[in-house]
Amino acid sequence: MEKTQITASVCTIGDEILIGQIVDTNSSAIATALNEIGVKVRRMISIADDREQILTSLENELKDNEIVIVTGGLGPTDDDITKPALAELCGCSTYRTDVRQLDVVKSILHSRGLDLLDVNIAQAKVPEACEVIVNRKGTAPIMVFPFGKERYGHQARLYSMPGVPFETLAALPEVMEDIKAHFECGTITHRTVMTFGMAESALSKRIAVWEHSLPDGVHLAYLPNTLTGVRLRLSKFGGEQGENEALLEGLFAELKSELGELVYADSDSNLQTEIGRLLSAHQLKLSAAESCTGGMISHLITSVPGSSAYYLGSVTSYASEIKEKLLGVPKELIEKYTVVSPECAAAMAEGVRRLTGSDYSIATTGNAGPTASEGQQVGLVWVAASSSKGTQTKSFYYRNDRKRNIERFSAAALHFLLTKIKSEVK
Repeated sequence: MEKTQITASVCTIGDEILIGQIVDTNSSAIATALNEIGVKVRRMISIADDREQILTSLENELKDNEIVIVTGGLGPTDDDITKPALAELCGCSTYRTDVRQLDVVKSILHSRGLDLLDVNIAQAKVPEACEVIVNRKGTAPIMVFPFGKERYGHQARLYSMPGVPFETLAALPEVMEDIKAHFECGTITHRTVMTFGMAESALSKRIAVWEHSLPDGVHLAYLPNTLTGVRLRLSKFGGEQGENEALLEGLFAELKSELGELVYADSDSNLQTEIGRLLSAHQLKLSAAESCTGGMISHLITSVPGSSAYYLGSVTSYASEIKEKLLGVPKELIEKYTVVSPECAAAMAEGVRRLTGSDYSIATTGNAGPTASEGQQVGLVWVAASSSKGTQTKSFYYRNDRKRNIERFSAAALHFLLTKIKSEVK
């Protein structure tokens, strides 16, 4: 018998989010965690630091969902009003000190050489009506407010979590375990394929016939990202896990066949991870020479855990003099072809490979904008990928702002490199 789908709402509290002062990363992390345990997120909302707005908004979310997860507004200052608002929501006027959280507060402050103040002690105080999940990374506990069926017509639980992202991430596993202990969560099964080189709209047109034939209950999501390409995710809500996996496996094979060379990974991955996987498997080394990307490629490559096993380093040769002195690009070549040219890109790639002794290298030279100089076309980049089997170059042209151009240049270069490695290590 199919389980009823449990739904959730993710709420952030804080004026700093609504005015754009900080970026909300908590909501996406919470939604991902809920999805993994079979809870469907119905809404994400942001609420101002206003008592009436907090009470009204959370009341509405609890009416519509079994689970409401709130982040923010739990600091030691007077303007953090979430805790008293939650106490009012559950009709509780008395507080208690959670000794487990107080021990964490003391430990954190003592490790920093700070005294325990009244405001710090107050953070360990919680409404009597709530349960507590200890926040081991911070001073504000995770408060859990249970509501019976008589209040909203269904059992509900509200989780109030700290707004600091690393504290939220650390506490999520225990919060998910608590949810599973109190609700019969459904099933949500996913399969993901990573594509690069075709825009979302063009992909949709290419697989339109196949997509329209998907069985009931199966959904295809298009998730574009400048640095990774378009992630395509097949999802099946409800049903039995084993049956869902078998169904999606067949559909997944069809999707990969439809997309062909556009697929670079058949799991939730990214370009730098796939490059690292191949290099590690074949014990190969990589280096980079960057001009217009300004170190972005190196940053992406080294963001992968274990990248030190295959990445030797880079030269950010922004000025022509550095291209000449460090990478050995002939001055005459630059004078003849300019720095934004396939000849310069190839010389940079070969120069850094020679300098570092790497098996592979990637180089970029272009103009990210916003203004043209020396006749360079804004948005144009030349990429070169080099190995002992030869050096290939390719140009890409993007009409974006400077930041987006740099990201797209970097992603295009990584995909070009990945394609070369794949073709040569077979």
